[in-house]
Amino acid sequence: MPESSARIAQVPTSFADALRDARSRRRLSQLDLALKAGTTQRHVSFMERGRSLPGRGMVVRVAEALGLPLRERNALLLAAGYAPVYPETRLDDPALTPVLESLRALLAGHEPYPALAVNRYGDLVASNDGFDLLTEGVAADLLEPPINVLRLALHPRGMAPRIQNFADWAQHVLERPRRGLAHGPDPRHQALLDELTGYLPSPGEPSGDHLGFAVPLQLSSSAGELRLLTAITQFTTAVDVTVAELSLETFLPADASTAELLKARPTR
Repeated sequence: MPESSARIAQVPTSFADALRDARSRRRLSQLDLALKAGTTQRHVSFMERGRSLPGRGMVVRVAEALGLPLRERNALLLAAGYAPVYPETRLDDPALTPVLESLRALLAGHEPYPALAVNRYGDLVASNDGFDLLTEGVAADLLEPPINVLRLALHPRGMAPRIQNFADWAQHVLERPRRGLAHGPDPRHQALLDELTGYLPSPGEPSGDHLGFAVPLQLSSSAGELRLLTAITQFTTAVDVTVAELSLETFLPADASTAELLKARPTR
């Protein structure tokens, strides 16, 4: 069909821009995206130039091919003129009660080791009794709901004074707002990153035994000196935005000494 044909539909520039930006951020070529989405490079080019009107199914396929979070998939659908297909249910909605009950059972089953669940901004949703070990000596105002565990970790009146490898561990904590911003501009992620970065000491040269930022958390506690590994689990098959954005963070002993200290700790 000639490019000048009046039958070529025009899509809103916002959709074309959103698609092109999402593809560029994931460093995919138009051909790469076309192969993943089961279409042609020409079609992708036309969509990014606003010269082809995609059907809702194509928008969903492209969003899946890009690996977009559900929130971004809804935004892409809106930009293309379609209603969002993924619901965003409030945490206090009874519809999510079974999910939250199952989540709390997982947290309780991880005891005596600390475990918690947070939303995409690091706000605490649920925790087990082991979480108290992380919050020892933390200022009371930092434990007022909503509790932000990122702030809790790096604030000078939070866990920071007890973290022995603070400089390295801080970089691990900063990854959450950085990942959020990698998906696109977000005022709250940016504000969090700016705040948290302000708690870090001036960067210096790594020490001779520096192993990078993916290191165990070294934490002083009433139970003794602890070395904790972390594992982060997300609900990748969820079709609700709220559930998909929850993260389950569990702490595991990195050595036998830590395991014994945690097992010997009285539980509530």
